[in-house]
Amino acid sequence: MQKYCSEMNHYSLPLEKVFFLNIPDANVPRIVIIGGGFAGLELARSLKNKAVQIVLLDKHNYHTFQPLLYQVATAGLEPDSIGHPLRKIFKGQKNLFFRLTEVSHIDPEKKVVYSSIGELAYDKVVIATGSDTNFFGNSELQHHGMSMKSIPEALDIRSLILQNFEEALLTSDLNEREALMNVIIVGAGPTGVELAGAISELRKHILPRDYPDLDVRRMSIRLIEASPRVLSAMSEKSSADALQALESLDVEVWLDTLVESYDGRIVKTKNGRTFVAKTLIWSAGVKGAPVKGIDAEVLTRNDRIEVDEFNRIKGIGGAYAVGDVSAMIDKENPRGHAMVAQVAIQQAANLAKNILAESKGKEPTPFKYKDLGSMATIGRNRAVVDLPKGHFRGFFAWVIWMLVHVVQLIGFRNKVLVLVNWTWNYVQYARDARLIIRPFKRNAERRSR
Repeated sequence: MQKYCSEMNHYSLPLEKVFFLNIPDANVPRIVIIGGGFAGLELARSLKNKAVQIVLLDKHNYHTFQPLLYQVATAGLEPDSIGHPLRKIFKGQKNLFFRLTEVSHIDPEKKVVYSSIGELAYDKVVIATGSDTNFFGNSELQHHGMSMKSIPEALDIRSLILQNFEEALLTSDLNEREALMNVIIVGAGPTGVELAGAISELRKHILPRDYPDLDVRRMSIRLIEASPRVLSAMSEKSSADALQALESLDVEVWLDTLVESYDGRIVKTKNGRTFVAKTLIWSAGVKGAPVKGIDAEVLTRNDRIEVDEFNRIKGIGGAYAVGDVSAMIDKENPRGHAMVAQVAIQQAANLAKNILAESKGKEPTPFKYKDLGSMATIGRNRAVVDLPKGHFRGFFAWVIWMLVHVVQLIGFRNKVLVLVNWTWNYVQYARDARLIIRPFKRNAERRSR
């Protein structure tokens, strides 16, 4: 590795800037990982105590287990159940340095990362910044709708739903009361389906007890999907089973319906339908969240960074992208792999092997995704699971879903917390995390992810 202190002219940076992050010089390659999600986490772990220096940069000091965000939003879990401190995860990993910062951009020619706390030179940079909500350019929906890609956003949804019910108690206008109670979810992928099921359970078991003065039966939960079926990425059996489960929970499912506008109260669709609700949760699309400095020519239409079969960013030496932000396009995946955790984890593990192999002069191994299956839960005792060896539904699928998610959680404490909460909620029909800790200000500027 280049000695940064002796070859400063190569980077054209003053000494105090290169060491502004207080990262010591080393005689091994420096790998800067931007993002502490599933991909960044797996890469850093796979390179534990190897002959590299790892610098992990993230604007949060914790890792978020995103598959359970909807349970925070619906008062099933508290945030600390699905968040884990990054410094605790990497405790004892001597070759890793974590810095809490927001990366503004990178300079591929100088091989420098620029952040809110300074600049840092690198030998290799790995962009693992994940994804963001895609409103497809509809500024009105973005302004009035709720997204759920982070813990703060999940807490905003929880607060808004509860605040709306508190406000519904204070109005004698029946139309306004129903608008405050109604919830619309746009997008019937796993997130939308799981949200609809969880909110339906709130309506059935919790809200009538908390708000006996309200006729909660008048509350509507509508799931709107532009495609012909729910869970379109899963098997047709899972789609049909999920639709049946949603209908049994009195969730109105509107298929082949494209949302056109939302002004904070009225939803208009392209086929002329209108719905009234003071809560709209948008789960209809995601896009990559690349850092600035990447040539627009290697960005796809949904802002993912195009990479080769080794996760190398095309046309940029020493730069890689893994996980949701990357698009490895081939005949089998013309739009890139699915933006799911397993792809991110497997890509990061393969990249770690390739980095170590290349340091020994060996050829890298192209990435090959191994599909372990997909699943979604639709409330209590209801789930669908597609595995390579078969399809499951109902209670057994629900148990599989729970076990898989508990195993994947980081930290023994988090596993215990989630299991205890789920057991308590199951026995008591409880959702005890229904606290308005930080009131949501309608139409206020969204908190950063």
